[in-house]
Amino acid sequence: MKLLVSNDDGIFAQGIRALANTLAKAGHQVSVVCPDRERSATGHGLTLHQPIRAEEMDTVFDPRVKAWACSGTPSDCVKLALAALLPEKPDYVLSGINHGANLGTDILYSGTVSAAMEGLIENIPAIALSLTSYAPQNFSVAANFAASLVTALEATQPFPPLLLNVNIPPIDAEAIAGVAITRQGTRRYEEIFEKRIDPRGKTYYWLAGELTEDVLDPPSQNPSDSPILTDVQAIRQNYITLTPLHYNLTCSSGCQYLNGLHLPYPILG
Repeated sequence: MKLLVSNDDGIFAQGIRALANTLAKAGHQVSVVCPDRERSATGHGLTLHQPIRAEEMDTVFDPRVKAWACSGTPSDCVKLALAALLPEKPDYVLSGINHGANLGTDILYSGTVSAAMEGLIENIPAIALSLTSYAPQNFSVAANFAASLVTALEATQPFPPLLLNVNIPPIDAEAIAGVAITRQGTRRYEEIFEKRIDPRGKTYYWLAGELTEDVLDPPSQNPSDSPILTDVQAIRQNYITLTPLHYNLTCSSGCQYLNGLHLPYPILG
């Protein structure tokens, strides 16, 4: 299969090297277009007011992998790959393997998830992969699972238009409890802005937010969801989590609430 791989940790990150090389060794045609440096927590940002440059990289990956380092954001990388660098549309867009979890509300900030989401916007099935630890880890378990997941999806075509957000616990393969189909959970952070003074005597701030709580959400009230675990709950039990996502953020219950408003104009809804 033709696979486009990106990330937000940069071209030299261990995670993307493990992912791209493992997929190439499995016989897939792999192209890598990713940031030339770390771009974590950039969300779905785009570069609009300066040029984007892409440099071919010949020595970072397996010789079978075609790779470019891009000066833009993760979303820029996928846009540029699809519109300018690749000769044909890939079958899947994969992003990662991220160094750290992308669980619950993390996905709103994640460059890893945003790169994959850019593929979905172009109607290409997408997978975002994260190893849930910031400590140095062996990415082989996550990379091998990614290859198995691609094989399984290929065997059950057609893959519906969605993004699979995949989180893998940082443990040996034998210790993984299984694979859990999950819904998005909630994580809360304490936002700490450290106030500092630069050499010219001017004040600046450095964001140092810390995770304070993985919220154990109650079961969904939607009968079609219940009793699906959240990704936050399942990862605590050493499951690999698969959370299907899309980019439609419409809140259906909000539409019902707005229909009850008394406004000076008729409401269509």
